[in-house]
Amino acid sequence: MPRVVRLYVKSALTGFAAAGAFVFLVLWLNVANLWHLVSGSDVAVMAVAVFWVLNGIVFSGVQFAWAITAMADKPDPGDGGGFGPRQGVPVMVAETVRKESC
Repeated sequence: MPRVVRLYVKSALTGFAAAGAFVFLVLWLNVANLWHLVSGSDVAVMAVAVFWVLNGIVFSGVQFAWAITAMADKPDPGDGGGFGPRQGVPVMVAETVRKESC
């Protein structure tokens, strides 16, 4: 299996696991009275499944994006990159005069 596919599957599984924990906490803490709404409904299983799947899609996408951006090369502190002060060498710039034509 290619590395990028393995990374995507791993990110998707991690994201859906995190979404499962999130849905459990939201229902357990009764945020916005969702536990009462779900427990009193005749389609409670489907409501929780849809809530978990939709959050799983978002969480796995974020997890995959985070994994991809974490693969970037770290900037070398000596290459002048970053936001610190730059230690450059002054360069003489020749002034040119441009004549405008009508």
